[in-house]
Amino acid sequence: MDKLTSMNVFVRVAKAGSFAGGARELGISRAMATKHIMQLEGSLGTRLFNRTTRSLSLTDVGGSYLERCQQVLLDVEEMEAAVTHLQTEPRGVLKISAPPVIGATHIAFAIAEFLKIHTDLSVELILQGTPGDMIDEGIDLAIYLGALNDTSMVARKLVSSTLVVCAAPSYLEEYGVPKSPADLVNHSCLVNWASTPRNKWQFKGENGYTAITVSGRMQANVADAIRTAAIGGLGLVMLATYVVGKDIEKGRLKVVLEDYALPPLDIYAVYPHRKYLSAKVRRFMDFLQVWLEPRVNMPTRE
Repeated sequence: MDKLTSMNVFVRVAKAGSFAGGARELGISRAMATKHIMQLEGSLGTRLFNRTTRSLSLTDVGGSYLERCQQVLLDVEEMEAAVTHLQTEPRGVLKISAPPVIGATHIAFAIAEFLKIHTDLSVELILQGTPGDMIDEGIDLAIYLGALNDTSMVARKLVSSTLVVCAAPSYLEEYGVPKSPADLVNHSCLVNWASTPRNKWQFKGENGYTAITVSGRMQANVADAIRTAAIGGLGLVMLATYVVGKDIEKGRLKVVLEDYALPPLDIYAVYPHRKYLSAKVRRFMDFLQVWLEPRVNMPTRE
């Protein structure tokens, strides 16, 4: 049996937690997957999995071998990409991770248009707050909001979106309009956990940026949740215009503190360190940058 194929089967089975799950992902039979693993264990002279009738887990050797296999398979993929025409035309599967709100709107729209152009490509879109372990999860490209601290990844800035502080007219009528950032300590501020740092809103005045510690009756890890609460009159929110632009345009939300600039929300494309970047990743990043530029600061959610 081909050693690389067996290694790929091993990685899939380990990630799926079962022979059946790994085989299903690869489109082969459970028996064939089992045969590949037995072949590997025979050549290595050791067991890679602890097997019971109800569970499958990696041995200590298996855990170490898994890390090495993932790196070997990645190296082979890069080598092939460097010497074949896969570097010139997107094809295969592109696995993308993106935050829920922008992922379900702008990124999804961009993917649809991109796939119309590149008919040999398909996309798996995962909506999650952080990129996670991209290599471990097999993610080719992640959309990230704000600065990236993980130095093992490469970040390419795509565009910046404007942040605004806003609230429903009903809330402002009942509790008043804040005249300065300092007034926010007396207001209900709905916090988006995805923002960093979490409970601090920054405003730029004559003397530079000032951080205001805010609090309110609701916090959430998805922007749409606090947007909905703000429309319902629960408090003020600080969100990007691609999230609340249409609500502002329709009068559901009203911008406050317009004389105080907020730091821009930078949107990045993130991918693992690779010497040879595949055509599918490179082309989509280029396309997405052009797609996002005129849209993320428009008063619309399309």
